[in-house]
Amino acid sequence: MKKVSKLIVVMFAVLMMFSLTACSSKDTDKDTAPDTTKDAETDAGTDTATDDTAEPTGGNILNVHFDVEVASMDPQIATDGTSFEVLAAVTEGLYSIDAAGTPIMAMAEAVDKSADGLTYTFTLKDAQWSNGTPVTSKDFLFAWKRLVDPAVASEYSFIADIAGIKNAAKITAGEVAVDQLGVTAPDDKTLVVQLDVPVPFFESLMAFPSFLPVNEAFFTAAGDTYGTSPETILSNGPFTITAYEPAATTITLAKSTTYWDAAKVALDGIQYQVIKDSQQAMLSYQNGDLDVATLSGEQVEQFQADPEFHNIMAGYLWYVTPNQKVAGIENVNLRKALALSYDKAAIANNILKDGSIVADFAVPTLLAVGPDGKDFRATTGTYLTTDKAKALEYWEKAKAELGVSELKYTLIVEDTESAINVAQFIQSEIQTTLPGITIELQSMPKKNRVERIQAGEYELCLTRWGPDYADPMTYLDMWTSDSPNNYGLWSNAEYDALIESAKKGELALDLTARWEALKKAETMVMDEAVIFPVYQKGDAVMIKAGVEGIEFHSVGINRIYKDAKKN
Repeated sequence: MKKVSKLIVVMFAVLMMFSLTACSSKDTDKDTAPDTTKDAETDAGTDTATDDTAEPTGGNILNVHFDVEVASMDPQIATDGTSFEVLAAVTEGLYSIDAAGTPIMAMAEAVDKSADGLTYTFTLKDAQWSNGTPVTSKDFLFAWKRLVDPAVASEYSFIADIAGIKNAAKITAGEVAVDQLGVTAPDDKTLVVQLDVPVPFFESLMAFPSFLPVNEAFFTAAGDTYGTSPETILSNGPFTITAYEPAATTITLAKSTTYWDAAKVALDGIQYQVIKDSQQAMLSYQNGDLDVATLSGEQVEQFQADPEFHNIMAGYLWYVTPNQKVAGIENVNLRKALALSYDKAAIANNILKDGSIVADFAVPTLLAVGPDGKDFRATTGTYLTTDKAKALEYWEKAKAELGVSELKYTLIVEDTESAINVAQFIQSEIQTTLPGITIELQSMPKKNRVERIQAGEYELCLTRWGPDYADPMTYLDMWTSDSPNNYGLWSNAEYDALIESAKKGELALDLTARWEALKKAETMVMDEAVIFPVYQKGDAVMIKAGVEGIEFHSVGINRIYKDAKKN
């Protein structure tokens, strides 16, 4: 009991720290992030969401630009920021996030927290799904069991363990049954969550899309088609889906008539348009077909003096992940040679020009504040800084160790303009700096890129990660041996032990020691060139005059539209 009490005291201190770190203005690519009983009265799968999916009417439709497609509308399967943004517009969890980045109750009407911080008892609001079915605690129970179920194999299953939910990690590992998850629904209005350890940012995590509810009867009836059309997507959020299919270039939402807080939703609807070519996107903006558009490259210089231009620092870290199971890439000198060989400043300042900054780190700036009140980056070093002469030295060592004079690798990249431009520059820089290395590029839709790295079917990949919560662990946890996000398949027992202790062991009991351990963990990742950091994303966004109330966040869901208005 004494040990638990000490942990609680420390964690409350951590909570105070995290209250200072929520970012209100904004990149979790995430490419986050990441997946039972039901009242017999509903046959919602056949009585689909069409009851509340009328096309948006009126002139108050917000037209928003995406440069990549939505990858999934299944909250326990989705991993990327684009999908998260749409999911958050149509589905609501226990909590949402306000403009300041603070968690506020959404589906939760009230919460009772035990004195030891290990039990949360939520009472739900009176709310309905878009087909008239009540939202119940069983919808959350079903969804969360899907999230940790090994049979579902959600890439974001780890987030349940990050949240501290009892037995989550054991279930995901197949050690105990899914019904042993520390979540119960004693009645339709009550959800009880038990934690293994107190987690100071638990309530913030409850706004994360992986914890969104799913109606079991509707899901079962939809079967394999769940989340692929308006008829197979059920909404309990501010908006409903009226037009969508996988890889759609246009996604249409209408204001929900069944949403519990519909009176506060000013927009009649949202139309997302996927336009990968930035010039075409800007033409659409200038023609009035878009209200919100993202700029890139030369456009930033062209429009940065415009009163509708907004530069927002984001949380996403873009990096190259090397697959260490590929011949040659297991060599640390080769990895260091590649990581030091390209000019990151040129990428940020001459190619992107959107406020992005050079990344000589694995944990971004403006993510989290330590016990000293300083940003994590302010008291840590920099790593893998561009140094072409040093890169060549590492290449010479690698050639000797590998017994080769030439190597050829394929770098895969998503087919957006900015990603391709960056990849082409990196290709040229590597081949010029390291004679004998040939880099071929292969572009593909983002969904395919993600599938390839998840399956380990790649050599090099330009990818990104966005923070799911305001702590360095949201990045550092990726490179443990058992993490599904450890795409490069690096393994280090010392690193695994350090991260585990910082999460749930002795280091978690000492705030200062934990912070220093996280710095050490980042150093280990960078010294081994587990990833090749490129840049931390900045967003250059055009927003039409008269549009207000869009919330930009650097952690979790990037943009929230519930309070948006278009005058």
